[in-house]
Order: sequence, then structure tokens, then C-alpha cells
Amino acid sequence: MLSLDSNLWVKLSGPYGSAENAPRLLQQLQQQFSQEVFDELFQEYLFHQNTIYTATYAVMPFLSRLACMTSDAAVRKELFINCGVIEANREEQHQTPYPPSWVELADAVGSSFCTQMYNDYVEAIDQLRSLTEQVLTDAAEATTDDMEKRYILIADAAFRESYIVANMLMTFTEGDEYVAECPDCKSEVYIWPDEHHNVPLHAYEQDPVFQPDQQAQAIIPAPSLTDEETQTLAERAARIGEQKLTAHLPYLAGKTTCPSCREHIAVWPALLSTFTM
Repeated sequence: MLSLDSNLWVKLSGPYGSAENAPRLLQQLQQQFSQEVFDELFQEYLFHQNTIYTATYAVMPFLSRLACMTSDAAVRKELFINCGVIEANREEQHQTPYPPSWVELADAVGSSFCTQMYNDYVEAIDQLRSLTEQVLTDAAEATTDDMEKRYILIADAAFRESYIVANMLMTFTEGDEYVAECPDCKSEVYIWPDEHHNVPLHAYEQDPVFQPDQQAQAIIPAPSLTDEETQTLAERAARIGEQKLTAHLPYLAGKTTCPSCREHIAVWPALLSTFTM
């Protein structure tokens, strides 16, 4: 873990330039967690437009340690979720000894420093993953709004290295709509709730918001969830009371007819196919 008084922080960058002031915010968080201070750290140094930075890697071990040490369930949840969002957006996974994009940083500070910073990040993610059971238990027992529940599932998926699923859930955070791609004709398939919500989801050729009168294609729900990822999502969504995703998953794991080419398609792989990592 990089020392907070190290002169190397100036060599690290966030979305707006040097990370030299990040240690000041970390020191404040270590003394007492403040949502305002954390938001400043996250927005100014760690994450911007689904992008993370070299400063993000250096800060993550501090956030992981805070999450593991706190006795405040709300703070633990906040750190778990936001660190999960960071991990979900890490594009250079499994790059050793460190991400290729760090070439200039390695020239400036040395490859051994970069290797250690990368290893510290990976270890921090492992530590955050170990908090999953506690966070799920806290969410099941406490009053947690639907959006927070969704983000807990996003973070959990990221920590389990199900990055595509995490990004899919993060793209459709409201859980009211999904957009898949037909594997045969490559047309978009809009997965939308029934107008009267008698059936959770239908498939449409065009965006139903702009074409409300088009014919809907029925989705035949899966009688059981056989895919490991959908099984895990269903179990954890039910556990924390994320009722919308629990109701939608059999349909997202089901089959339908492409509204454009009329070929039969499996919804789940068609949905995930639009996301790559």
C-alpha cells in the first residue's frame, strides 16, 4: 500500500489531473467517514464516465481496509457498492505484472512500483469480496431501497468476476427495460414490461416508448434457472428482497421470437452479447 506521505502520489492521475491531493481526503476518511469527503474523492480522483485511473488503483487498498474495519453497516455498504462499480469498469483485467497502459507511469516511477500497486489492488478486491455475505445479510435485515439493492448485486457480480453481467445490470439500473441483440439478424430486441404489468416482460422490435402500438412478442419464461449466473443472481436478489429482478429473471433466461427476423432466440445470451470486456 502506497504511503499517504509518499511523493509518488503526484505521479498518479485521476480524471482531472494529478492525484497529489487524494491522500488528504483519505486521511480524513480514516479519521471519520464522511459521505461528502468520500464523494469528493470518488468523483475527483477515482471514477469518471465509466473510467478508472492510476490513482484508483492506489486508493483501492485504503477503501478496502476501511470497509473491512468499520462496524457501521451503512459505511460498509457504501464502500462495497462503489468499489464494486470501480471493479466492474476495470477494462484491463488479469494483466500482469501490471496493465499495459501504465508504460509511461512505469518509466516515471519504476516497474516494481507498478507491479506492487497492481498486486495491492487485486488483494483489496479479494478483501472486499470477503465482505459479500455480511453486506447481503445487512441488506436483507435493513431498509435498503431498490436502487441500492441493484447496486449491491452489481458489486457482487463484479467481485465474482462476472463483469459482463455487472455491466448489464449497471446499464439497466432501473430494471424496467433491457435491450438485447438477435444473434441471427443483429437487430435490437427491446425487452419491456407489459403495459398493464400482467406479464413482467415482452419483446418488441422498436422502442415501445416511441412506438407504443406495435405488436409484442411473448417471452416464454424458463421453467428453471440452469445457468450458474442466473441461479446466483436469483438467489441473491431474493435474499435481499430485490423483487423486480427476481420476477424478471425467468423471462430474461427464457426464449422469444425475434420481432425482426422471426427466429427463435434465447434472451439471456442475446442480452449479454451487447456487452464486452
